[in-house]
Amino acid sequence: MTTDNALPDLDPVIHAQARLRVVAALNVLPEGDEMAFASLKQLLGMTAGNLSVHLTKLEEAGYIRIVKTHKGRTPVTFVALTKRGRLAFEDYTKAIRALLDNAGGIT
Repeated sequence: MTTDNALPDLDPVIHAQARLRVVAALNVLPEGDEMAFASLKQLLGMTAGNLSVHLTKLEEAGYIRIVKTHKGRTPVTFVALTKRGRLAFEDYTKAIRALLDNAGGIT
């Protein structure tokens, strides 16, 4: 985020609509909790392929943690927001609020 009266920068990793929806959905979970990939996919109404692409981008940024395991013989993937991801989302929402607070005041 910038200082003075300059408009804040938005995190380009989170700013993409699909990734913003992913981070927002995971942010409501208590810290350390995770969501199954299938549940996240259903909640967001995304295809598995599309969700995977966005999760990879978020994981590369260190914003989410992905754990692949098994329940019995069935593979399960869990996704959780990292502390870095929570802070990035918090900074992002502050930046959006600052932009909205300044809306209409730009000449």
